[in-house]
Amino acid sequence: MTARIGVAVMAVLLALYIVLVGQRAWLLMTSGEAVGVAIGIALVVLPLIAAWALGRELWFGVRAEQLGRRLEAEGGLPEDEVAVLPSGRVVRADGDAVFPAYRADAEAHPDDWRVWFRLGLAYDAAGDRRRAREAVRAAIRLESAERAR
Repeated sequence: MTARIGVAVMAVLLALYIVLVGQRAWLLMTSGEAVGVAIGIALVVLPLIAAWALGRELWFGVRAEQLGRRLEAEGGLPEDEVAVLPSGRVVRADGDAVFPAYRADAEAHPDDWRVWFRLGLAYDAAGDRRRAREAVRAAIRLESAERAR
């Protein structure tokens, strides 16, 4: 729940940024001065990039949560015994210990979104957020392709 609140706060702050930068861009573009117009046009690009990034990350979160719920309903979430810190994060040594099994499973079944999602959870438990996101993105792509068939 706290993650959702954090995402909502960040989304609202980014939306506020987009509005304020857009307003400044409009004021500069309507100033009539060449430099102001050029800066205003440049400022329009920043909110567009920010809006695209926000949308992409929110969609990733929605899809990842959907897959997590689906995998949980199927009884396919990892059931490894790992120690958890008071913050809820897995103890890194325990995450590192269970990781090889999930990697081997993903190599053995490269077209199964479930093993990629579990690999993403293992990467996250091992503290490798970048690879965790890549694995979950692969799971999302594979699941979408599976649904399209």
